[in-house]
Amino acid sequence: MTYPADLAYSKEHEWVRGPLEEGAEVVVGITAHAADALGDVVFVDPPQVGAAVIAGEVCGELESTKAVSELYSPVSGEVVAVNDALDPAPETINSDPYGEGWIVKVKLSGAPEGLMDAAGYEGLLG
Repeated sequence: MTYPADLAYSKEHEWVRGPLEEGAEVVVGITAHAADALGDVVFVDPPQVGAAVIAGEVCGELESTKAVSELYSPVSGEVVAVNDALDPAPETINSDPYGEGWIVKVKLSGAPEGLMDAAGYEGLLG
């Protein structure tokens, strides 16, 4: 499996697309590795627009045919958009995790720390 080089990755298997600087808006989702591990996603419970999220803390849940898993925010800031297309089609996270399967957009409250590039994430996975 290859991971897009233009993304930053967290150890909790989330990805971030966008400029990693205070005030920037970034897109957040889960990696293909996480989607595969979860199995078929059947329900997404993201944070609401306007909610504050903190890097490394739980901000929502993903329910699959296997289990309910916590969604961790890879960045700190304010949720400015939620992917409402996941309501009727949560399986989009499995079929297109780096495209239409994005989960939230966040306005950063500071520069994120502890994120990895694609090579670092692949190294984490072994």
